Amino acid sequence: MTEADRHIPDAESCSQGTSERVEFHFPGRRVFVTGGAQGIGRALVAAFCRAGCRVAFCDIDAAAGAATAAATGSRYFELDVCDAAALERCLCELFAQWGDLDVVINNVGISRFSPLEETTVADFDRILATNLRPAFITSRMLARHRAGLPQRNPYGRIINISSTRWLMSEPGSEGYAASKGGICSLTHALALSLAPQHITVNAVAPGWIEHADYAGLRREDHEQHPSGRVGRPEDIARVCLFLCMEANDFIDGELITVDGGMTRRMIYVE
Repeated sequence: MTEADRHIPDAESCSQGTSERVEFHFPGRRVFVTGGAQGIGRALVAAFCRAGCRVAFCDIDAAAGAATAAATGSRYFELDVCDAAALERCLCELFAQWGDLDVVINNVGISRFSPLEETTVADFDRILATNLRPAFITSRMLARHRAGLPQRNPYGRIINISSTRWLMSEPGSEGYAASKGGICSLTHALALSLAPQHITVNAVAPGWIEHADYAGLRREDHEQHPSGRVGRPEDIARVCLFLCMEANDFIDGELITVDGGMTRRMIYVE
């Protein structure tokens, strides 16, 4: 099985300014993405479909979910991940129909900022139930399913989408920061628990990823990034594809920051 075909331009094409193109091919891989209807999730669904995978995803937004499924050839489950039973039923249906899952990407997340004194316990719980708890549920479901298989699947990947806000914050972001910090800690715990089943578990922490109006960004928005630009959803999808290469099983329990260098930049008020 060819997992990644790398096309290196010849000298003539390089002289014309043609950049390298890397194409990933994972034929037969079975992929599940949470929160796959829009933004980073949609880019993940599209990228793995292009790579030849069977892809299913869930999302609460029925219209966006149906549109993404139609555009990519993926399978859509309409559900709220805060409903643990609904999420478990979705996975059970996929296990019954596909036999197993090879890749699970826990992407779903909401960011609701509010002044601390106005944030209710219900607000806080809702963020954690959306951003953090589903990663535990899907991972536990995969572990239980794998334990009951008559023949061991030697390949497995779980990728959890965190955020650079796990280590840097602004006022009113307590729930979001806690959920993304929890994702990072959950990732290395899962990596150890799932090692006997040959499932690697890694996290990706995006910085500013613009999916709504990239053309509307200001020059200073781009220039503040050491990379010289704001990120796109495809930047995160490419990292996830890389982690899913079979040869990359030595990357495990890690957090990969994809933020154009912003968290490495020292900033003082002038």
